[in-house]
Amino acid sequence: MSGELVRREEVAEVVGRLSEGDLDRGERGRLLARLTSLLAGGVRTAGARAAVTGTWLTGVVTEVAPHVAVRDLPTLRQHHGGRTGDELAEELVRTASLATAGVGAAGGALAALQHAAPPSLLAAPVQLAAETVAVVAIELKLVAELHVVYGRAPIGPAGQVAAGYLSSWAAKRGIDGPEGMPGLGVVLGAAARAQLRRRVVRRMGRNMSTLAPFLAGAAAGAELNRRETRSLGQALKGELRPR
Repeated sequence: MSGELVRREEVAEVVGRLSEGDLDRGERGRLLARLTSLLAGGVRTAGARAAVTGTWLTGVVTEVAPHVAVRDLPTLRQHHGGRTGDELAEELVRTASLATAGVGAAGGALAALQHAAPPSLLAAPVQLAAETVAVVAIELKLVAELHVVYGRAPIGPAGQVAAGYLSSWAAKRGIDGPEGMPGLGVVLGAAARAQLRRRVVRRMGRNMSTLAPFLAGAAAGAELNRRETRSLGQALKGELRPR
């Protein structure tokens, strides 16, 4: 097994842990620091410009997406006090918003530590990449589980399903029905990939607030992430709710 494959699997594992809603602040910070370390080599190879313009980062997000764990409806109900329908969906939105806020706070704390270290041109792109991958994974989990709640989860191979959720996340729209799932090449064709890259870049841009000096970035990053995730969740609830 190549070192690259091992690293990719470890990235997926760390991202999967970051997408869980029951992490304390210390554990989330440790996981984000580990993800930053894992992605450093990729940013160095791709170049800081490729990382911040979204080309390389979109590829990382696409690779990680199939590894985001999605709970079925009985498990979701069990984990959220037996809630169903809109009540369950709202609880998922709340939990995901808290999780992305936690990533923003952890990122701000890391940035505050870096201000005391010698400056590095690579540090900022790597941290932004790590935060963005973590936040997108949490939001992808939300997108997928909202589809589950409303009976709209697609059926198909993991890669195709993940591509569908990526497309849904990028467009803030639901997937069309559980049957007749388009092939991966159709779901993430040229137009869809361009839309995904634009959305990843915008999400990274919002994470730049965590680079503010001291701990101001932690507060700003937490609030911006919370609001953005909540906005995504509310948009999808409106899309997926039966009319």
